[in-house]
Amino acid sequence: MGAKGLEHYLDNSATTAVSRAAADKAYQVMTQLYGNPSSLHSKGMDAEHELTQARAAVAARLHASPAELTFTSGGTEANNLVLFGAAYAQARVRRKIVISAVEHSSVLEAARRLEDEGFAVGRIAPRADGRIHPDDVAAAVDKNTALVSVMLVNNETGAVMPVADIFEAVREKNPQTLCHTDAVQAFGKLDIKARSLGADCITVSGHKVHAPKGVGALWVKKGVRLIARQYGGEQERRLRPGTENLPGIAALGVACGEFDIAANGAAVTALNRYARERLTVIEGVTVNSPEAALPYVLSITAGRVRSETMLHFLAERGVYVSSGSACAKGKPSHVLQALGLSREQADSTLRVSFCKYNTVEDIDALCEGIAAGLRTLAHR
Repeated sequence: MGAKGLEHYLDNSATTAVSRAAADKAYQVMTQLYGNPSSLHSKGMDAEHELTQARAAVAARLHASPAELTFTSGGTEANNLVLFGAAYAQARVRRKIVISAVEHSSVLEAARRLEDEGFAVGRIAPRADGRIHPDDVAAAVDKNTALVSVMLVNNETGAVMPVADIFEAVREKNPQTLCHTDAVQAFGKLDIKARSLGADCITVSGHKVHAPKGVGALWVKKGVRLIARQYGGEQERRLRPGTENLPGIAALGVACGEFDIAANGAAVTALNRYARERLTVIEGVTVNSPEAALPYVLSITAGRVRSETMLHFLAERGVYVSSGSACAKGKPSHVLQALGLSREQADSTLRVSFCKYNTVEDIDALCEGIAAGLRTLAHR
């Protein structure tokens, strides 16, 4: 990894390359340890051992108990499980959900569905610094609030939300309110301590941390009740029944063992700083991500060239970035609009996102490509 020739992949917030060790583990499980973890014979016991090891590895990265971890198909399923599960579990006594206005679509759309079903939904906008503030969330919480969900790191700007302070303020207002954070973009990049965050539930995903797509996990604090979204087996404490995706789960466990948060963070911080310095001298380019953002994500506006046009121009040069959240598939960014960017600015915004494999050559290729694009592409 790392030697990419003419390819410069800078879309790691959308997905990452699977590490060699994680891929090898998935292959081993698929071809050698392929038993069903629920089977009682030796093949099943070997598979169950892999499942147990992976659960311990993921839980360790959250400083949590393995018994509190449920494997899912990814972040979207985990987020849906929390929002619907918490809402339905408390529907008789509390029927309000509070979320931030800059959540991932899996939270926004789930909340919108609950609203259609008669639940009240409060949406908290970020302030000028791009962050959700505790006082604003607490002001929306009342005795009817079942759940508060605020992401730890925004997937488009990298803004780090003061989740621990937010949840502390929520509990002062209503100790019965459950607190959830979507930590998909933070996992593997920040040292997440589940209980220090004050969370009841935490969502993580594999394909953002060099594990395969199709696997994620939900940490649920002991004693928290969620209503399952599906039925049909004893797996995952019946919260997420169905035969486990053991190749993906085992690979996620291996990927978690490869985290080097301090070293990778230092390297990516230097890359982010270098990118900011080079990009801001290009006429027409502005940086949207706050200085205190997670360095793995950098949102920029590239002049008056539409982001989709610039994105394809860069891809032809072997530089891969995003126009925003990959799940939005080109739709206008609700995050950038919530931050106060005009529709025109939002339409010209790119998301550059880094991983431990990126180099200064990737940044140079990006900057050269954007400068060339601004010179040659048709302006609106």
